[in-house]
Amino acid sequence: MPTIHDITVFLEQFAPAHLAEEWDNVGLLVGDRRREVKNIMTCLTIAPDSAAEAVDEKVDLIVTHHPLPFTALKRLTTDTTSGRLLWDLISARISIYSPHTAFDSAGEGVNQRLAAGLGLRGITPLVPGEDGLGAGRWGWLEESLLLEDLGRRLKLFLQIDRLQMVGDSGRPIRTVAVACGAADELLAAVQSVGCDCMVIGEARFHTCLEAEASQIALLLPGHFASERFAVKCLAEILSKQFPQIKIWSSRGECDPLRWM
Repeated sequence: MPTIHDITVFLEQFAPAHLAEEWDNVGLLVGDRRREVKNIMTCLTIAPDSAAEAVDEKVDLIVTHHPLPFTALKRLTTDTTSGRLLWDLISARISIYSPHTAFDSAGEGVNQRLAAGLGLRGITPLVPGEDGLGAGRWGWLEESLLLEDLGRRLKLFLQIDRLQMVGDSGRPIRTVAVACGAADELLAAVQSVGCDCMVIGEARFHTCLEAEASQIALLLPGHFASERFAVKCLAEILSKQFPQIKIWSSRGECDPLRWM
């Protein structure tokens, strides 16, 4: 059977660590590289429900988009939520790997897939790196769409019922930028390339005001929706690479935000 080391080698090739943001914590975060792997679960975030699922299903490795731990720990106790989760997973001998922002920016990563799912042409990084990859993506639509119609296309692709919008719903859109999750800092790059619209997972209030003042429409499907679809894709990619391993995307994970 493949080992944790074998899985990490593949993931580091698929989403190289040099693509990650400087503040991030990516790679193998918990585990023994020598251990064999029979079951892998992918998830967006290690939360109580997804952690319990992993323990119940006797998972050997969790590939989580969001890192756990995210920041350096001075102690590991059950006094905090992250400490309890780590204690339970380590007690069950479950390893943790996170590609996070390296996966966001990878050639077949979250933003590339989001841009392709919208039908964009000429897709290129918003903030190019030395290797031709980089943060965010932008491109153009083959034919202009009204903002409300682009929103419908986005909802269909992400399989969601609602999203938030900044801008006139009847405005024609031709050039579109995408940035999954929380990516307010990329608005300046969107302004620089002159896109009509930015698809962003979530944004601060003042980012929305700045976009409106800059005549840039926003579509905001939510942090969860903008990234969760790619976690399912990653499970499929890993399954093709390691067919002898049982691999699935967390069945119980859901968006903590609800509409009233």
